[in-house]
Amino acid sequence: MNRRTFAISALSALGASRVMGANDRIRVGLIGSGGRGRQDWSQFVKQSDVDPMAVCDVYDPFREQGIEMTGGRAKPYKDFRKLLEQKDLDAVIVATPDHWHAYITIAACQAGKDVYCEKPLSLFVTEGRKMVDAARKNNRVVQTGSQQRSGSHYAEAVKLIQDGGIGEVHRIHAGFQRNLYPGLKPTELASGLTSALDWDMWLGPAPKRDFDPFRCIYNFRWFWDYSGGQMTNWGAHHLDIARWIANADGPSEVSGFGGRYSLTDGGETPDLQQVTYRFPKMLITWTSSEVAEGKPVTLDIYGTKGMMTLLRNGYTVTPEKIGSKSDAKAAMPAMNVKGGELDQTHARNFLDCVKSRKRPNADIEDGHRSAIMCHLGNISTKLGRSLKWDCAKEQIVGDAEASKLLTRPYRAPWRLA
Repeated sequence: MNRRTFAISALSALGASRVMGANDRIRVGLIGSGGRGRQDWSQFVKQSDVDPMAVCDVYDPFREQGIEMTGGRAKPYKDFRKLLEQKDLDAVIVATPDHWHAYITIAACQAGKDVYCEKPLSLFVTEGRKMVDAARKNNRVVQTGSQQRSGSHYAEAVKLIQDGGIGEVHRIHAGFQRNLYPGLKPTELASGLTSALDWDMWLGPAPKRDFDPFRCIYNFRWFWDYSGGQMTNWGAHHLDIARWIANADGPSEVSGFGGRYSLTDGGETPDLQQVTYRFPKMLITWTSSEVAEGKPVTLDIYGTKGMMTLLRNGYTVTPEKIGSKSDAKAAMPAMNVKGGELDQTHARNFLDCVKSRKRPNADIEDGHRSAIMCHLGNISTKLGRSLKWDCAKEQIVGDAEASKLLTRPYRAPWRLA
């Protein structure tokens, strides 16, 4: 197969999913066997009803490590299109860098595979909607890798909040802070490109660039060609939960500021960023810092009765005081609830839905809408001005310059159907 003439629609006739019973085994392939991909893979290969069939990566050492995790059973691929031709696969994990998520997910849906796609679901807004359309048209189960959606304590906390358990909520603050000053370094191939990596295939639909070891592997997250910084890394997690709490499809207005002020490692995305989202009767804020840690992870929900801190290890509620200082009383009892396992539960939810054909906990539509929040935050930050958002039409209102950033061209010959 010549990838220069490859058409995504050619995969559509390769196979349709089989009808499964509760005791049937699910045959799974991994596309993208880097750090996060192997973390996902570890959760799937331990499931008693999973047959790990194939591993694909454009970097030989990562592919080999993924195969080793299956005891050498999985078939190796360097080109994901060849993997998708494997007719005995029921589902695939897409854990590539972000700029590949849309193309591979759509191709997998058209090839009759269900998909577990890592977050953020998309690199830009318009491809995310195409991903949703492909999943629905081909009747595919697509789980976004937002594992917090499968945490029982997250669901419990969201219900408590939406039921008024901490009073009226009009403010949520999310954030991720750490100190990386003066910056990161390449983790692989620091001495130069070798035949172990297919650099052109790694770039795929992204703009053509000379090889730079800092751009690939983990550090791709800090370049606009491939990702969106901490906004699409950790923001994709915490803003997803904030939007779930708000019980809304998306914001009506976004205002972001920030830049790369201190880090000198060559990255592009902000090392400091502050974004405010306007929802009906609610403000959601996001802060990220790569140059001062402070409180590392934040998801604080402020209610008139109490303030909840909701994290992966559980949630706490600190009661508000009602009345004068001399006779102030707690507006509600304090709470301290432990969290539970997330990654394995999220993988299990996906596999159960592959069998039942139900929508998973982090269905692709939710993954898309939460990714939109991240993309809008970055667009507003780049332009340094507020944006008005029409959630129903998925359009920026009255700003032609900003609207152009909702989409990006793919490098030929890659194109979305």
